[in-house]
Amino acid sequence: MKQWLDFIPLLLFFIAFKALGIFPATMVLLAATVMIYGGLWIVTRHLERNQWITLMATLAFGGITLLLHDVTYLKWKATVINWIFALVFLGSHFIGSQVIIERMLGHAITAPATVWKKLNVAWVIFFMLSGALNLYVAFTWSMDNWLSFKVFGNLGITLLFVVAQTLYLRPYLQSEDTPAT
Repeated sequence: MKQWLDFIPLLLFFIAFKALGIFPATMVLLAATVMIYGGLWIVTRHLERNQWITLMATLAFGGITLLLHDVTYLKWKATVINWIFALVFLGSHFIGSQVIIERMLGHAITAPATVWKKLNVAWVIFFMLSGALNLYVAFTWSMDNWLSFKVFGNLGITLLFVVAQTLYLRPYLQSEDTPAT
């Protein structure tokens, strides 16, 4: 459910862009992000680390975009967030006893450490490539096409990656009827 909440500000940003233009849409993005994460904080008294990163990056890059009236900063936001996630996932290979993906999914899936490490490296590569792809699209395609890619294309790529990850983990998934060995 929380993952869909994360998508709401981006969708509202896209709609506002189509109706009002980039700078009013940026204001909508900032307001929607603060309302969604603020509401989530009020209800749960907790935000995930990735939500804090997204909130801070949105406020910083969106705020600078509005202050300087320069969309370049907003175009960099997704890349910076993706590259921060790549660094965090990469850093987890050197800090702690488990890589991040194992910390996230290890309670539900039992797999060997080598599987978790390979999967974690795949996420590092995914985040690095997603960031680079965002830069390419943001600075070579039209604003309209970049925003369509950002909202729908990036979501599709992410869903395909998650499906591939699920297929990779399939041998380690346990049904509720099958006792763990």
